[in-house]
Amino acid sequence: MTVEINRFNPPEMGAPLGLYKQISRVRASEFIFIAGQLSADKAGNVVGKGDFEAQMRQVFANIDTALKSTQCAFANVVKFTTYLVHSQDIERFMAVRKQLFPALFPNGDYPPNTLLIVDRLVQEEFLIEVDTTLAL
Repeated sequence: MTVEINRFNPPEMGAPLGLYKQISRVRASEFIFIAGQLSADKAGNVVGKGDFEAQMRQVFANIDTALKSTQCAFANVVKFTTYLVHSQDIERFMAVRKQLFPALFPNGDYPPNTLLIVDRLVQEEFLIEVDTTLAL
């Protein structure tokens, strides 16, 4: 069975507030869940300490590495859940998505994303964490 992912915004719900679709309808034979990715390098060092944009770019680089390890690509992503430590970073989050997503999702078909503001992440230095669900 090949994966079928239909992402859409029902007209009854109105437009999303960012680069994502409201719904992913998936017909797949397998799901993969990638644990929340932080801005840590392979050795566990924090990348971009104090720099939200650098951290977000590292997070998506880590997601890319995880995707490749499962022989998948961003096209297989059916949902992101994003955790930010500071609500002040929401605009930066949206701006970096606008920079990254056209290359990651060249067809402009962006998966749903739930955005949460949390008190902190596993270490104080981390500003963003993203977990990823994909389908095969």
